[in-house]
Amino acid sequence: MVYRSIQGSELTWRKGSGSGEGSDCVEVAAAGPSVLVRDSRAPSAGMLALNSTQWRALVDAIQNGDLDGR
Repeated sequence: MVYRSIQGSELTWRKGSGSGEGSDCVEVAAAGPSVLVRDSRAPSAGMLALNSTQWRALVDAIQNGDLDGR
């Protein structure tokens, strides 16, 4: 599900420490039971809301190198 905005909430967006300052990356924020994911280059373009199962699957795929595209 993609959300364009969440009214009445102040989100704390975080990016990976390995991305460095000024680098474009994916950012995440906790929003109740969901983890929100957005592109730091286009934060107003919307975000994905992942439940805990979807978030765990994404993290596992990243750690396993399944999304490296090589």
